[in-house]
Amino acid sequence: MTTSATRCLYLARHGEALPGQPGQDGAGLSENGRRQAVLLGRRLRDVPLAVVHHGPLPRAAQTARLVGEQLGAVPLRLDEAAGDYLPCIPGRAELPQESSDFLLDFLGEVPAAERERGAALAAEATARFTGPVAGEADRHELVVTHAFLIAWLVRHALHAPDWRWLGHNSANAALTVIRYAPDRPAAVMTLNDQRHLPTELRWTGFPPEWHI
Repeated sequence: MTTSATRCLYLARHGEALPGQPGQDGAGLSENGRRQAVLLGRRLRDVPLAVVHHGPLPRAAQTARLVGEQLGAVPLRLDEAAGDYLPCIPGRAELPQESSDFLLDFLGEVPAAERERGAALAAEATARFTGPVAGEADRHELVVTHAFLIAWLVRHALHAPDWRWLGHNSANAALTVIRYAPDRPAAVMTLNDQRHLPTELRWTGFPPEWHI
């Protein structure tokens, strides 16, 4: 008989990035972003993390490295499935009528190759990062990623429609935790938690009226 144990998945968006050039996606962290990453790492020092996964873009890789420096011997693992991509492109008929124009304008024209790549990576991320783990020992994992994947995995945990990743955003270096226990529905334990950040480092990139 196969046994399984609880997975606690910690999701964090990268720290604040430097302004990038139009059409480029390789900007690293700003000074604020580096501070956010260090504070996130300190927040997680007492968590028995087995691994830190991170996406390939510099802002995610740098965040993971700075977090890792606060954790000690926890291995860092580059994973394309933790990268920045559109996980699902809904059709108009799937969306609420009152918000379909806004959401489709936000997505814009997405080439077929990008749609296919995003869907494949989202399926890979779901398979790799969610659900209970095999064996008898509970497992804690951190994924340093981007807002779209966090939204996708929260949507998945709540069994919401595929399109519902749209409309959820994550603050830089905020922490979302999902618990996957055997024979239980997934539980979103915390969402966009920023208590490890001082006020001036919270909600970076969001308009002032969105700050909570």
